[in-house]
Amino acid sequence: MPESTSAEPDLRPDLGLERLNALSEEELRTELARCLDVERWVRAVAAVAPYADRAALLDTADAHARAITADEVASALARHPRIGEKAQGRDTEAAWSRGEQSAFAADTDDAAVRVQRIFQYAQREYEERFGQIYLVCASGRGARDLLADLVGRLDNDRDTELAVVGDELRGIAALRLVKLLEATA
Repeated sequence: MPESTSAEPDLRPDLGLERLNALSEEELRTELARCLDVERWVRAVAAVAPYADRAALLDTADAHARAITADEVASALARHPRIGEKAQGRDTEAAWSRGEQSAFAADTDDAAVRVQRIFQYAQREYEERFGQIYLVCASGRGARDLLADLVGRLDNDRDTELAVVGDELRGIAALRLVKLLEATA
């Protein structure tokens, strides 16, 4: 009997994608907004449905997320809690946010708590400098890693930082799209 190779296509049905493809446009837009709350992006990604496979969905979402404007960044930031603050609510989006930030507060030893305090100070400095919250795709990243990222970004000019935040939003959207697909599989 021949061995299965990774080059063979996975012929199992993608239940998560099937569920999304079966949604009405309005329902799909609601689901997509949980991933990235940018109306233009939501409309553009929903307009291409139904999707043949996950790669098509993720590629389309990524392509449209690359065009996020400064105004769209500001709008999308309104839905994100600060790093270290737990998202309120019981909805899916709040649960995702809490999970994405879980590594930040996972360490509770004295050194980690000190890093978290320093992070809060640097975060306030960031907000004063840029007039917005510090946003990063925090999934799986601890306080030390996030502090290093935050401090490095303080040297950015406004335009560079807006581009970085746009990239971070794109990363969060991709992560959440996969979660959306997996939650329904």
